[in-house]
Amino acid sequence: MSSPNPPMTTETPRVEESLITYTNVIYALHALAVLIGILTFHTIVFSFVGSLPSIVAVIMNYARRSATYGTFLESHFRWQIRTFWYALLWACVCVLMIATILGALIGLPGLGVLGVWIAYRVIRGWLALRDRKPMYT
Repeated sequence: MSSPNPPMTTETPRVEESLITYTNVIYALHALAVLIGILTFHTIVFSFVGSLPSIVAVIMNYARRSATYGTFLESHFRWQIRTFWYALLWACVCVLMIATILGALIGLPGLGVLGVWIAYRVIRGWLALRDRKPMYT
């Protein structure tokens, strides 16, 4: 009689090299958005959540997300998607705070901290991908 649950193995699923390249392209697009924010009159935050490279990267994440299930790349896709959506959420919160006089004292520095957080997540994620490690260990 066969077991309904297959035995667990310690082997990690094989990942296609093209999918790793695809994930590198997504990190490169996010990094380009951060770089645009640093080198132009945009800020890192608004360049990241509102520029074409970053929006294309998130669309690419959703388009190939199912291909990463069960691999270490699944955590990278989750990391990238969450970085984008949390950055958008906190950017909106900071902008709403800036609309009030007292909130501007918190909202403006909040945007600066958010910019550093975005850059950190892009760099940390890309370095972990280079080492072929999952994001959440």
